[in-house]
Amino acid sequence: MKLWGGRFETGPSEVFERFGRSLDFDKALIDVDLRGSAAHARGLRKIGILSEGECERLVEALEGLREDARENDAFFENAGEEDVHTVVIRKLKELVGADLADKIHTGRSRNDQVSLDVRLWLRERIDEGRDLLVGLMEELLRLARKYPDAIIPGYTHTRRAQPVLWPHYLLAYCEMFSRDFERLSEARRRVNVMPLGSGALAGSGFPVDREMIARELGFEAVTRNSMDVSGDRDFLLDFEHAANLIMLHLSRLAEDWILYTGEEYGWMDLGDGVTSGSSMMPQKRNPDSLELIRGKAGRVFGNYLALLVTMKGLPMTYNRDMQEDKEPLFDVVHQTLASLEMARVVVETATLKEEAPRAAAEQSWAVATDLADALARKGMPFHQAHKVVGRLVLESVREGKSAKDWTGESLAAFAPEFTAEMAALLDPREGLKTREIVGGTGPKAVAAALEEAEARLKQMKC
Repeated sequence: MKLWGGRFETGPSEVFERFGRSLDFDKALIDVDLRGSAAHARGLRKIGILSEGECERLVEALEGLREDARENDAFFENAGEEDVHTVVIRKLKELVGADLADKIHTGRSRNDQVSLDVRLWLRERIDEGRDLLVGLMEELLRLARKYPDAIIPGYTHTRRAQPVLWPHYLLAYCEMFSRDFERLSEARRRVNVMPLGSGALAGSGFPVDREMIARELGFEAVTRNSMDVSGDRDFLLDFEHAANLIMLHLSRLAEDWILYTGEEYGWMDLGDGVTSGSSMMPQKRNPDSLELIRGKAGRVFGNYLALLVTMKGLPMTYNRDMQEDKEPLFDVVHQTLASLEMARVVVETATLKEEAPRAAAEQSWAVATDLADALARKGMPFHQAHKVVGRLVLESVREGKSAKDWTGESLAAFAPEFTAEMAALLDPREGLKTREIVGGTGPKAVAAALEEAEARLKQMKC
């Protein structure tokens, strides 16, 4: 069946029907489509289009279809309709008769109906995403608490740079995911605006109470311009941008841990449940869960770009191109939520082998900046201090010495600007104590940051 046709002498070709069919993917909207139709029916009752009895029959039928769709895997079996909306109309006619079923579309276009469905559906998925982000951050903080004093090298340019505490490193990702939570919340605010009543583009010709429908469906406000509703998909782009950044951050964490769990680093282990073996090499234990997260990031990025390019040249208002918003959206949602869930499970299984990263920090010259800072605190201009320590590192490289091979006496012999107490800074643990500034990696600063991060997480759950 079609929701149009009087203007046409013949029906669409079989090729066009097959080409334009969206039921295979937009059936995901069935529950929200039925909820939205029930709210619309109550709106029509209020303005007298439906009688009390007609409204009750329609709402009862719509609720019955919701239950059937939830519990019956064969709900869409043999459905020949082009989309989820026409399936609903057909099933509604079977339950209440054609005359009453046809009234449900009064004052409504598929344009504002689709916008409503997608907003209702996406709002729920955003809430799932926020919950998954909180769960991931909780696991990162638990892992930080498990190794509160562990020292690792921090890196720039993939080279050992300065020692940091393990919790400080994990808190960096918590900050990224915290901003992701904020972005999802902002996207949700723009998604959570009720479009029904906008019609095809000019507004409904019936005075439906949009605010009443918005309250019933849990929207914070109603849209302000019917043409904007018909031609708008930027609320999807807002969400997909937030999802892209979530995947970017997950991919960076995955990249770190793929390296850190490898033999060349040997810092970490992952549980058997999130790793896999090789069909040929018996010894292999591969971080496939993390590699899949890293790989899926590119897929999510591509979906975002697909919608962006689809929308960029469309004239106002609705164009059928916009049907192409849903498959990328559904895939972005699925891959992002699945990746967040997978990441949380990976973190649950992770263990840190503290000796390896500490040795990496001790054996390198990651403490060089601490020595330069010490000279600067004694009054030497920092650029001069930088050169003095640089010469010390060069001498050490030539002689095959590491930082721990120097003593207070040998430092003073190398350059009189060094004092005996500065030798303590050759131990990375001592240098950390000089970095107690807010946001730094000093033990007290990190302990305070952990407390503050945990308090923020509690607020995110509210």
